[in-house]
Amino acid sequence: MERLRVMANDVEFACLHDGPSDGPLALCLHGFPDTAHTWRHLVPALAAAGCHAVAPWMRGYAPSAVPADGAYQTGALAADACALHEALGGQDDAVVIGHDWGAFAAYGAAATEPGRWRRLVTLAVPPPAALATSFLSYRQLKRSFYIFFFQSELAEAAVPLDDFAFIDHLWEDWSPGYDGRWDAAQAKAALSDPRHLSAAIGYYRAMLDPAQHQPRYQAAQQAGLGPAPQPTLYLHGADDGCLGFDIVGDVSGLLAQGSRQVTVSGAGHFLHLEQPATVNAEVLAFLGA
Repeated sequence: MERLRVMANDVEFACLHDGPSDGPLALCLHGFPDTAHTWRHLVPALAAAGCHAVAPWMRGYAPSAVPADGAYQTGALAADACALHEALGGQDDAVVIGHDWGAFAAYGAAATEPGRWRRLVTLAVPPPAALATSFLSYRQLKRSFYIFFFQSELAEAAVPLDDFAFIDHLWEDWSPGYDGRWDAAQAKAALSDPRHLSAAIGYYRAMLDPAQHQPRYQAAQQAGLGPAPQPTLYLHGADDGCLGFDIVGDVSGLLAQGSRQVTVSGAGHFLHLEQPATVNAEVLAFLGA
């Protein structure tokens, strides 16, 4: 994969990319604590199928810039995805693929400007409407302790301790049995500067504090709460230690016609790294590649 830099929505994004520049855009969006490197199996497969596959570091994750507007609500992430589509010359045959926070961005982008995206692929996060009750179950609240801890100013002090051991432990807990040390190291590098760490934590603060939402992103914020109109492939690891698949359950009723929900066996939260052959095959088949 090669690197490129692109300005979109007033943010300079660093990206990994592969495939023909005139091929259909496949925009791949990562989550926390992760980087564009998480797509190192899928991007080459998409490129081999003729897509121009692009994986940016999300806003605030180095080497992408910390956004001047300081916005980290999902509406801003959706706006970034649509702006990247524009900046990269995407057409109406583009697809958007997201994992974790990238999935929230993908749902929002697909619903906000549906004419830009032919299909939608999300990993590890169901449609936002499905989280309304499941997120508040006791079992999920235990898994989600970090979200509430990140509301505290102590987060910026605690996460970097012992060479960012907090990040190592999240990888261990969320994908049991997967050796995520290399991936965690990439995340540590992306968040080693305190400004970038605060940006990544800022996603979670905006998640629970509407006072941090900016009016310019309100339309995208609201659109992202509703159903995406495109056929959607939603994949979830059977052993996800972050957002339990047993808690999410069947969400097919919240997906557009022509969608698929797939449980990936032998995989946790980072299923596209743990079972890349399975995930790649599902994605390519769904996209008709």
